[in-house]
Amino acid sequence: MNLIDYARIIIRRGWIAILLAVIAAGAAFLFSQTVTPEYRATQTILIVPSRSDLGLTEAVLRIINQRRTYLDSDLRAQSIIDRLQLDYHPAYLRGQTTLTANRDNLTIQIDVELPIDRKSLTDEQFNAEINMLGSIAIEWGNELITYQDDLNQQAQRVDRIQAQPQDNPRISQQSPKVGVNIIIGAIAGFFLGTVLIFVLEYLESNMIRRREDIERATNLKVLAVVPIE
Repeated sequence: MNLIDYARIIIRRGWIAILLAVIAAGAAFLFSQTVTPEYRATQTILIVPSRSDLGLTEAVLRIINQRRTYLDSDLRAQSIIDRLQLDYHPAYLRGQTTLTANRDNLTIQIDVELPIDRKSLTDEQFNAEINMLGSIAIEWGNELITYQDDLNQQAQRVDRIQAQPQDNPRISQQSPKVGVNIIIGAIAGFFLGTVLIFVLEYLESNMIRRREDIERATNLKVLAVVPIE
């Protein structure tokens, strides 16, 4: 098949790919409306040595993963649940929390994701849920800050390592990403439609439908065509 044949196929059957793209995009939009949104609160804790010499900085690099491991505990989760009076199981709260130690910038990032059904809540209730999400992220950070402060009581001032929040928690909606879902659905639908077009062409490849089909099959020129009423 040459480019002219491909162009003819696209003109004749291209509506199939377009239709499937529209259907898939609409389905992705409707699906996004049924999913309970997930919101994420991100808190970053800085691990700051009291002096900037190589020895203490190297010590921080060695302990930063241990500090992350300290936080990743049902005991820490239960402490947060008790302080905020949450109706969660410790294992659930841990499962919704991601702790990431970054040795390059000496930070521990705390990400807490929870589902919040915006449609079933008033504005006041929704704001309260969002504030609670931020409070959970703050309390995870406070767990580390308190632990590090206790350790500092046993160290000389010049050897102390501080843990402190970098900023207030950042809160954002993580899912569903309606626009992204629609784009992915449209692309998938268009791709499926394109495959379907060429499958149909393959199934009809043995049919004679145009004078070009006869010329290609017989290597003879068609001199005339008798129309069928």
